[in-house]
Amino acid sequence: MDAVRLIAAGRHALAQSQAALDIVTEAWQCQALAHAVGGWLAIAGPAELRGEARGLSEAGGRGCGRLDPLALAGSGKSWDYGSRLPEYAGKPPDYAPRAAQLTEVRDPRQALLGLGALLGELGIALVAVACATDEEGLYWQCMEAIDAADESNDRVRSMLRRLTTRERGGASGAARDSTAGAT
Repeated sequence: MDAVRLIAAGRHALAQSQAALDIVTEAWQCQALAHAVGGWLAIAGPAELRGEARGLSEAGGRGCGRLDPLALAGSGKSWDYGSRLPEYAGKPPDYAPRAAQLTEVRDPRQALLGLGALLGELGIALVAVACATDEEGLYWQCMEAIDAADESNDRVRSMLRRLTTRERGGASGAARDSTAGAT
């Protein structure tokens, strides 16, 4: 599936998330997607993006590692969240990463714009969870996830700047070429 569609699905899922565990799970999904998009662009994307894309992939991977929805619910040894989060009694979270469905990044600019928006929305949702919780573990997980989303978003913005520079350079280069051919 194309990155733009996966990012749209992630934005929709985050917008639908109400409970703290759902938001933290979406944070994990978002960082997995940043990891996958960065990895794809590092291998098959425009040459000028590959270094930053590797950085995005690494930042997304670290962000996934910082999030542990199971730890929020208790021992992490079972799917029974009922002891600390009654709304999840007997229900496993959706841990299948959406990012595993990534097959291509057709439009790097649109994918990066969407990913940047998703990371920004994620930061806002995590701030809301952190401000509303009395659980110290959840609070610190949110703080680390906010930092990870911010780092990923920094990489996305840098890649967008590189794309803009390339497009401007290409446009001015094409204008020079057409002017030189006219003389």
